[in-house]
Amino acid sequence: MSLQTAETPAVVLSPGRRTVVLLVILLAFFVDLLDTTIVNIAIPSIRRSMGASYSQVQWIVAGYQLAFALLLITGGRLGDIFGYRTIFLIGMAGFTIASALCGLSQTTSMLVASRLLQGGTAALMVPQILSTIQVMYTREERANVSAFYGALAGIAAVSGPIVGALLITGNVWGLGWRAIFLVNIPVGVFATVAAFFLMPKVKSPHPLRLDLPGVALALVAMLFLLYPLIQGRDLDWPNWTFWTMAASIPVFLIFAFDQARKGRRNASPLVEPSLFRTRSFVAGLVVNASMYGIIAGFFLMFTVFLQIGLGYGVLKAGLSGIPFSIGVALTAGLAGPYFVPRLGRRALTVGALVMAAGIALLAAAAWYYGGDLTPWHMIPSLFLSGAGLGMIVAPIVVFILSEVPVEHAGSGSGIVNAVGQVGGAVGVAVIGVIFFGLLASGADRASGSVREALAADLQAADIGEPILGFVVSGFQTCFRDRSKAKDPSEVPASCQSPAGFTMPPAVAAAIETHGQTANQRNFTAAFVRTLGYEVAALLLIFLLIFLLPRHPRQQAMPLH
Repeated sequence: MSLQTAETPAVVLSPGRRTVVLLVILLAFFVDLLDTTIVNIAIPSIRRSMGASYSQVQWIVAGYQLAFALLLITGGRLGDIFGYRTIFLIGMAGFTIASALCGLSQTTSMLVASRLLQGGTAALMVPQILSTIQVMYTREERANVSAFYGALAGIAAVSGPIVGALLITGNVWGLGWRAIFLVNIPVGVFATVAAFFLMPKVKSPHPLRLDLPGVALALVAMLFLLYPLIQGRDLDWPNWTFWTMAASIPVFLIFAFDQARKGRRNASPLVEPSLFRTRSFVAGLVVNASMYGIIAGFFLMFTVFLQIGLGYGVLKAGLSGIPFSIGVALTAGLAGPYFVPRLGRRALTVGALVMAAGIALLAAAAWYYGGDLTPWHMIPSLFLSGAGLGMIVAPIVVFILSEVPVEHAGSGSGIVNAVGQVGGAVGVAVIGVIFFGLLASGADRASGSVREALAADLQAADIGEPILGFVVSGFQTCFRDRSKAKDPSEVPASCQSPAGFTMPPAVAAAIETHGQTANQRNFTAAFVRTLGYEVAALLLIFLLIFLLPRHPRQQAMPLH
């Protein structure tokens, strides 16, 4: 049995080549994460340009995530079998082609299909990143490398809206929203060529087969869970969505028993069952998935709050997240080389508390300033939130994979990414249900808060009592229907004036002014209350972190 010691990596490269390979694969990782969030900011432009329906737009956003999550574990195992370099090159080249197809799409259907292809090819590419890091670096070195990995994860989460806003408002080469996809082409070509010449040819030292029945079971289980989560709100949560999600549980159990049986027979299971006997791996997965859920849900709500609630423009909303990115980059860069060696798991617990404090401070700022909230008011809270996130996402990978043997690096990294994606999808669904539910339930209270002021302005405009009562009542009905609408850009029937009726300018101005005030109050109340749930979730994560070992293990790692 040969051993990988703490001083010797599985594959030895020159320092310069190893650094370039790391930069190339981290660039690919950044581009992938960027594409999960960059589309959100382009939704209005895509709808205007292509006449897409709201459900089609949902699939443009969610199709990438669905295909990505469904194929991640399979992508990791393919890397174990055929080599991390080979599968990375296939995935990177496919991702580049799919990005070109997205940017050149002439119909909504073509764009949705291209996004599915983009997500599927990214699922081949991404697991090879962690696997390559596993074999190029020793355990001690990975703590520093994971700092860059974690920093990119946090920065990319908020860079999508920023980069997207700059590309769209800048209208680069007259491309409009298409630039957010076409910008991937030069990056993808560079990464593919560089990886072809520099990336080491490494695969698992054990001959493995692709577990096709396991792939099928994993796909069905993930599809049963994720499809209703993505489509549920758009369809108003019909009964089949809950039954389908419930049906995913027995399918996951069948998959687990099947993998355990194959593991006992040494029959090349898709997911190595022995990984789940390691507490650091299981506990780390739970913490990682929870963090993905919190951050994905947060930025969905944050973007909607700024643009629809407070009326921020695309660029202003996108740039508002910069303090968060700075906070993540700062602490993630320090977490691996400084915090974890000195504090161990306490670095993660401090991060959870700092992030909870930042989100609580953001809630306080939103409550205090209300509709007058500016990006300047949010700088301290967003910086704190990002700093807390950086202290968790950078070192958590070290804790998760610290006891994973090199021969299972692909399977382990695929699981880490897949569980993170599932956590993100669940977080978006849960936070979305809470936030939009609070908007609907708070509509009457928000419109009622401006009722007297609206009536006073209407009286000043010499509106008679019978008509005044009709207008105020119609205002409240319209506001309630808007707050409950799945598509906030559509105008409900209750908000449309009867044919042939022209509203006096003074009445229209009063309705618009007080409608904006009510909207700001409703969004602010829902935003603040939902942030309270996120703080509670972070405190729960704080407790879960204690299930991790005090320090990442440093024992030798078996290769054969």
